[in-house]
Order: sequence, then C-alpha cells, then structure tokens
Amino acid sequence: MDHVTDVVPDVAPQLRALRRRRGLTLEAAAQRAGLSPAHLSRLETGNRQPSLPMLLALARIYGTTVSELLGEAPPERDPVVRAGRSEPVEADGWIYRQAGGAGRAMQALRVHIPYATRADIVRVHPGEEWLHVLEGQVRLALGDTVHLLDPGDSAHYDSLTPHRIGAAGQAGAEVLFVHTLMQSPAADLCLGDGTPHGR
Repeated sequence: MDHVTDVVPDVAPQLRALRRRRGLTLEAAAQRAGLSPAHLSRLETGNRQPSLPMLLALARIYGTTVSELLGEAPPERDPVVRAGRSEPVEADGWIYRQAGGAGRAMQALRVHIPYATRADIVRVHPGEEWLHVLEGQVRLALGDTVHLLDPGDSAHYDSLTPHRIGAAGQAGAEVLFVHTLMQSPAADLCLGDGTPHGR
C-alpha cells in the first residue's frame, strides 16, 4: 500500500517536524523504530500510511501522543470526549478513535483490530497496556504464551513483555485500548518480524 490516501492527512508533516524537534536524523529515528530510513521517509512524505502500532511506536520515540501526531487539539483539560468529536482513522486495516484527552500520561483509544497475520508487529517498550474486548475475539501473544480473549475479557500487562495483538477471526475485533505514554530513552521497540532488538 504505497499509494497516498487522505485517511491521516496531518501525520506526514507532523512526523517530520517532531523528528527534527527531537534533533534526530532520519537514519537515527528509523533505527530506533526498527524501520529503514527509506520507509520512514515515505511516511514523512505521505507516500505511505502508518498503522496504529507504528503510530504508537513513533509517538513514544518523539515523546508525544497519537493525538498530536494526528493534529488533534481537543480543549485543554476537557475531561469529556464526545462520541461525535473524533472521526475514525484507518491505516493498514487498523481503525481507531481517540477515547481520551491529549497530553495525558495515559492514552485511551477505541480500536478495530484486523485479522492477525504473521507480519503483525511485536513490540517491547516500558509501560503498561490494558485492553478490553467489546466485539470479536482477540489473539494476544505475551512472550511465548498466546491468549484468546472473548467479548467482556480484559488483559493488563507490562509492555516490556514482547507482545503482539491481532483479531482471531476474519471479521476483526473491537477493543478499548489504554497504554501509558513513556518517554524513556531506554525504550526498546520490536517491529515487524517478531525478533526483539534494541535501538
């Protein structure tokens, strides 16, 4: 999917601006994210759209939130997120809505997760994640253990454990997803082939 779409219009310029604000070269940022410099360059020029896990990874590297990457600016400290104020965003099969306020240490999203594939991203980073299944069945791999979660089931885990999330059924799954926003320079990310690697 190298064609340009309008689903995430503000991500490309935001990615470049945030990388430069952190004083990172394209090569250094790509290495931290487990991407090739060419792939990150395509993300920054809008020639490729990032998936939700990739947005989460890049937000952590740049010390920001998914909301800022998407160019969203809800009212400062507004405790209520209205259903009609957050348009769904789609990237590589992931469909998500902001379910919490921007600039918080805890980020909340409502996510439609696509069917799990071998290419799903495995991540390792400081912090915690919590998810609650609303519809469908979720396959959650934590280390060497795979859990199948049904509607009503939840999982709360240390995200230093290598983890992979995908829907167990072809129709996908709907979940509430919460993660802590860690801005640690020691964060290790594991992307793509499932083999943990440091920055």
